[in-house]
Parts: sequence; structure tokens; C-alpha cells
Amino acid sequence: MIDATARRGAPRARGALIASAGNDAPAIPLDPYRSIVFPNHLREQRRLHGFSALLGLSAALPAIPYIRLSKIERGEVVARADELQAIADLLGIAPVDLLLDIEDPAFDMSHWVAQRGQQLEFDPPAEQLAILLAAAFRKTRQVDRDLPLAVLESAYGLPPVIVSRIENAVKTPDRWNATTLRAICAVMDVADFDALVQTVREAHAAGALDTWIERLPGEASRRHRTAERVADLRKQLDSATPVPQAAPTPAADARALLTVYGAPLADGLIAATPAGSTIAAPPAAGPASFGLRMCRATLGAGMPAHAVLVVDPDVFPAPGALAVLREDAGFRVVSIGVDRNGMMTGYSAQPDKQIPIDALDPAAVLAVIAAYFP
Repeated sequence: MIDATARRGAPRARGALIASAGNDAPAIPLDPYRSIVFPNHLREQRRLHGFSALLGLSAALPAIPYIRLSKIERGEVVARADELQAIADLLGIAPVDLLLDIEDPAFDMSHWVAQRGQQLEFDPPAEQLAILLAAAFRKTRQVDRDLPLAVLESAYGLPPVIVSRIENAVKTPDRWNATTLRAICAVMDVADFDALVQTVREAHAAGALDTWIERLPGEASRRHRTAERVADLRKQLDSATPVPQAAPTPAADARALLTVYGAPLADGLIAATPAGSTIAAPPAAGPASFGLRMCRATLGAGMPAHAVLVVDPDVFPAPGALAVLREDAGFRVVSIGVDRNGMMTGYSAQPDKQIPIDALDPAAVLAVIAAYFP
């Protein structure tokens, strides 16, 4: 039942569906606003400029699906620079007017949420269990057992995107379906969900998960990532210049163009800097897809420096394909191989690198779904 005393704009508890860890266990830091990664001024600006309903704005922006536009307005996903530009062009404002500064001392997340009438359901005990499960799952597959991503998918039916959500506590355990919960129990070598809860609580009480809990994203990391992304968007928007548009072809029109990024960095990395061009989106491209210029022949002569890759962050690469790894300093393009034990490795020729994919956060491993050679 929703807590009737919860103030508007604050997360509302859904009730203690799952009991919390024991009183003797170390405290688990919680982030009530972890689903908000991109607070912005979209709602205020669209209403100010004549769009009382989001559906009307969406109808005027066919290149941005309504569901994605709704998530952008609610702050659940980070908009791309080209999306902000399209929205701003329609509203007749500067795209930076859609951004806000979460590092401003005057910014208050609860107030921002309240202004939108949003009520975030928040169940602390369930959130705590999600964090314990994330830590225990990471420890189990990376330390206690040999469980690479390929094995988790083939033997347990857990695709990389689900593994990423488990290991980052994206969902509380009561929201996983029965099939996923059975797979998690199988990975953790427990009989059922009750045994799983008992196992992770005991591990937490014994201090066995402390190191792994510290590695999980929390409020500070969320705010830091958001600030970085907003700063990057400001930089992209400030440096954006009008790009001559080619005449549309039957295969691609102005509604199916992807912004191309890429500038060479040291050690074979590629900076997420607008390249001042666009490419046609292939039919399989998801809403978050973008173009990435190789800049150097880091994979050898078969993939020249002028090649432009189509990267889809919502797709995990398969063995034998190309992938883009998101590192702190920039992007790295690798080819994916897999050994007899199912361990995936990313290979780069120039510089010569071998990167264990299973040691990375799956969310940092992006699939290449197409390549252009302009």
C-alpha cells in the first residue's frame, strides 16, 4: 500500500514486501532517486511554448519515439545532443535551455520531482535486498565460480543485459519474473528464493559483501555521472555547427539520420566529439544508436580509419562481431573472440590489446551493428 504520509515529490514506499537485513548487519546506502539520471527543463519549456501535453510534442517530433521522449522528460534516460537540438528547434529556443545544473546548490531533486507530479515508489527493504543480491551475484560469478557472460546466457538463460541489471541493482527482486529468479537461484546454488534471501543476508552480516557493495553505483556516482553527461552535452551543443544535408534517398531520409562522433585520442581511443556529419541509420538501429568514426585503423587494414561504425548501446555484441568499449577516457573499438570456456575477449591490433570482456560492466560493452565506408 502506498504510504499516505509521503510528501509530494518524495519517493513513496510500496510497503515492506521484503524484510530488511538484520539489525547487526552494516548499513546499506540507498539512493531514492537513482532512476533520475537526467533532470531537465523539457516539461517547463514545452508547456511554456504551447504544448500542454507531451503527446502533442511527440507528434511534432516523429524522429523521437513517444516512449523515449517521455523517459527523457521524466529524467530516466539521458537525451542525445541531436534530440535536444530537434526539440529546441521545434520550440524555438536554444537547446541549452533544456538543461539544468544539478551541481547548483539551489537544485533540489525532491522539488524537481514534485514539480512534475512524479511519485517515485521506493521500498527501502526491497532496495537493500537488491543491493545485497547485486553484490553477491558479482562475487559469485567473478570470484567463487567461473561464470563468464556467454555461460550465463547459454547455461542459465541470463542475457548480458539482464546480468547488467542484476549486478547494478536496477530492479528490486520482487520485480523479477519467475524465470529470472529461478536462473539467479541456479547461479547462486540455492534451492529457492527464500534460500537466496537468507544466503545474501548471512553473507552481508558476515562482512563478505562489503567490498562488492562499495563497487555498486550510489547517489554520489549517479550525480557525478549525470553532471559529466550534462557537461558533455553542453560541450557538444556549443561546438555544433550546421551540417549540409544531402538529398534524401529512398533508403534514408532526414528522420533516419544518426549523428557521427569521433576524434582520435592516445592509445587507440576515440573521443565522443561530434564529427560534424550524419549517416543513415540501418533498419536495426535502436533509438540510442549513433555513428562513430574509427579515426585510426586500430583493427588493421580491414577496417580503415575513415570507416564509420553504427553503434547501438542497447545491444550486446556476439562472438565474432565488433564492439565498442566505453572507457573513462573515450571509446575503444575491438573485435570479439571467445575461448573454449566461453570467456569473451576484445582484441585490438593497433595498439595490440586483449581485453577480458567478462570483467567489464556489460553496460560498457556496446554492439556495432553496421559499418559505412564513405
